[in-house]
Amino acid sequence: MREDRGEIEAAGEGRLPVLVEPGDMRGDLHMHTSASDGHTGIPEMAAAARRLGYRYIAITEHSKRLTIAHGLDEDRLRKQIEEIDRVNEKLSGITILKGIEVDILEDGSLDLSDEVLGLLDLVIGAVHSHFGLSREKQTARIMKAMDRPHFSILAHPTGRLLTERGGYDVDMARIIHHAAERGCFMELNAHPRRLDLDDVHCQLAKSEGVLVAVNTDSHRPEDLKFMEYGVGQARRGWLEKSDILNTRGLRELRSLLARTM
Repeated sequence: MREDRGEIEAAGEGRLPVLVEPGDMRGDLHMHTSASDGHTGIPEMAAAARRLGYRYIAITEHSKRLTIAHGLDEDRLRKQIEEIDRVNEKLSGITILKGIEVDILEDGSLDLSDEVLGLLDLVIGAVHSHFGLSREKQTARIMKAMDRPHFSILAHPTGRLLTERGGYDVDMARIIHHAAERGCFMELNAHPRRLDLDDVHCQLAKSEGVLVAVNTDSHRPEDLKFMEYGVGQARRGWLEKSDILNTRGLRELRSLLARTM
């Protein structure tokens, strides 16, 4: 908090936030397995997360449009839902939530049917194409997707890849305000190539009352340790434990996610 965004005045007035700590995190809500472009299975990801002290994870494969990542269609997603149920029956100490990272298509529709999305615990929407749309069209596209019946979290909201490409042109203030109106959440993607949301937009989400999900976007068990980078970014954005979705216990988390579904 050394960016001259009000921290000196806040300190002088005794109202500095109590920033989130790594130990506050209760789970990770964005990860992939070998069913799409990950490198291991569901039980292995769950075991690694349990070793970190997490109480829950969400499995969120890519959807069918992202063929390069072996994205899931409706039939494959239904089979994975059944697999997660079977794995959960054998687990203790951690719960696997059923999710998907569904593509937001150019027209703002989602890549899978409402029928199958409604079977999940959470839906993460993501832009993976048409980065060159105008600011107005990109913003409208994302807001339309957020208005779908099943939409929980906007993944890596600007699409940037550090050292490789900047984010697409989007009015993030309008997106965050729309998330507040819709009742969905923003992701802070902790992967070191992304760190997206940035700290400025984290602070804006906090001011709008929009909870932020700090997720690793893991593709292998060792990626789960990226959480420390996400927590560091959240701290730069003034976020406290209460500002972050996945600091909640499982029961409260389920209740919050259910409102988006």
